[in-house]
Amino acid sequence: MKFSEILRQFGDTATNHSLTSNPDHDPEITGVAAIDEATNGTISYVEGAKFASFIGQTNASALILPQDEKLQVLAHQSGIVWIATSDPRLLFAKAIAVFYQPYRPIPEIHPTAVIHPTAKVGSDVYIGPHAVIQQGVEIGDRAIIHPNVVIYPDAKIGDRTTLHANCTIHERTRIGADCVIHSGAVIGAEGFGFVPTRTGWFKMQQSGYTVLEDSVEIGCNTAIDRPAVGETRIGRSTVIDNLVQVGHGCQIGAGCAIAGQAGMAGAVKLGNRVILAGQVGIANQAEMGDGAIASAQTGILHDVAPGEIVSGTPAIPHKLYLKVCAVYGRLPDMYQSLKQLQRKFKNSND
Repeated sequence: MKFSEILRQFGDTATNHSLTSNPDHDPEITGVAAIDEATNGTISYVEGAKFASFIGQTNASALILPQDEKLQVLAHQSGIVWIATSDPRLLFAKAIAVFYQPYRPIPEIHPTAVIHPTAKVGSDVYIGPHAVIQQGVEIGDRAIIHPNVVIYPDAKIGDRTTLHANCTIHERTRIGADCVIHSGAVIGAEGFGFVPTRTGWFKMQQSGYTVLEDSVEIGCNTAIDRPAVGETRIGRSTVIDNLVQVGHGCQIGAGCAIAGQAGMAGAVKLGNRVILAGQVGIANQAEMGDGAIASAQTGILHDVAPGEIVSGTPAIPHKLYLKVCAVYGRLPDMYQSLKQLQRKFKNSND
């Protein structure tokens, strides 16, 4: 499609573009690409001035730029049409959606699927080969259940939710509308509840519920456990990456983002819009306030205030952590200096 057609699909997202001054230069756009891999006919993006050098080197036919006049001039000099916006990465994501839509099977129930007679299946639902839907399950309209998914008794799946192949939804699980559960994820399995006794570990039955609110996305091989009592809850529009552990009784707010290999022990509480980078670990019952951020591999043992950014193990304020890191590389020299001072002090006292 023509660049001008893409602009119309973007609507008012972009505030200005090169066609205003040169309407005759309207190239055909056939796809999207990273700026260093772009070819003729593709559209790419530049997030900021530090990527300016790519503009003169790229083979892209169109660029999404920030509100930076210098970058726009560079694109013009390179003969590349452009569109400017306050958030180039977001607009590039929308450009991808113009050219690519995820696979969506047509509604049908495969003959090899096993569906209990008491299960309630909504309209226009797809249930793939060898899926197992057990008693009392409720599946909303236009849901997609890919092959080999297993849904335990009394689970509820909301409208338009997608369960990818080989994920497992355990009993006492409530999944809202427009959620996406990726392959290998296990939602609502038993939490890690054992009571020590003189004769060994006594298993505490996990009788609680696991609740995913609307528009939650769960990555591959992530585990979200149900608690002994009460509920584990994931707030609306929260996104969780692959290989994440959410312990029993955790309460995660709305709009959070949790990266791969993060792990939360039982009863952790995250406010709204909390961000956990990769491999963050949070101890039992610790809380993070709204808008708090933990950088990669942070170990959180105590509560984190709203809006605070923390790093390191045990977690400390990020600015202090950067100072600690700066000192860390100088420790060998500082140690040698300390030994010299100790020798001088000892000699002066002899």
